[in-house]
Amino acid sequence: MEKELIELYEVVRKAADAVSVEGKDAEEERCLDAMRQLKKFPVNYNVLVSSQVGKSLRKLTKHPRERIKSFAADIVEVWKQIIVRETIKNKKSENSVNEKPGPAIGSHEEANNKKYQPKITKLDKPEPAIAMANSPVSEKLPKIPPAKPERTNLSLSKKPENPAPPKLSALIYTKDADRDQWREAISKALCKVVEEVGDDADIIAEVKTCDPYRVAVQVETALYEKWGSAKGSNRMKYRSIKFNITDGNNPDFRRKVLLGIFPPHTIPELTPDDMASDARKKQNEKIKEKALFNSQRSGPSVASTNAFKCGKCGKRECNYYQLQTRSADEPMTTFVTCANCDHRWKF
Repeated sequence: MEKELIELYEVVRKAADAVSVEGKDAEEERCLDAMRQLKKFPVNYNVLVSSQVGKSLRKLTKHPRERIKSFAADIVEVWKQIIVRETIKNKKSENSVNEKPGPAIGSHEEANNKKYQPKITKLDKPEPAIAMANSPVSEKLPKIPPAKPERTNLSLSKKPENPAPPKLSALIYTKDADRDQWREAISKALCKVVEEVGDDADIIAEVKTCDPYRVAVQVETALYEKWGSAKGSNRMKYRSIKFNITDGNNPDFRRKVLLGIFPPHTIPELTPDDMASDARKKQNEKIKEKALFNSQRSGPSVASTNAFKCGKCGKRECNYYQLQTRSADEPMTTFVTCANCDHRWKF
């Protein structure tokens, strides 16, 4: 029964697909005939659930042909009523079975309760703790209040996972005169940061938590590990770092090094633009903008036209300019650029 229903639906589906593709009236009539047989086919709840034909038939309710769409909706509605009727019928049958009395079971339970009633009454004795509470011995015992759970302050008992190292009270030396000289110069510059931050309370508090001696040691160590000794070819690199970090007009770089905005291991990789002060960076930006403006102004003036046709894309939106590339008595050379495909040519 289920197999026959699926085969009949496949006939309906194929005919409906043919109508959608070819649009022939003969295919539509064939589809409607198959749907009439499908409507008369005897179905029940179990067959519809196992075959899932109802879900597939719903797709035909959105068919472009009005007759097929309405017929499919009619079949779906009929099948819905069949499912509802069978569901209500099954519920009524289940309720009638559950409402049947069971005297035999009830009588046995009552007999058992009566049989074991004396044993249950013998066990109804007061708890030992309750009996002792009423005895004279319990009156002599002092009453101990229940212990309250101690509340520990988690914020105080919990230790930080990575505690900050203690601040150094003095500079750590390496017994290398050259390296110690650089450490002293860097630490002296970093110690001035607290006096240069101004009146911002947040920045002042943040700077005071930093350790200038430890940062100076870390910076010098990073330079030494990257470049080696400060003699020979590396001397200019060291002097560039020292000049920027001790420059009286560059407090921004010192502050960024102390606060860790520039970590010690990144100091050897910094460029002069990175180490420049904020004011100097603004001046450099203005210089670059002015140079760019002058370079654009000194170039040839570019005009737009549709007088030239691009040989690559065929469009006429072009930009052009003219220059005197030959002798004065020769005509000027025209340089054309297509605005659409960026193709360039000259004549």
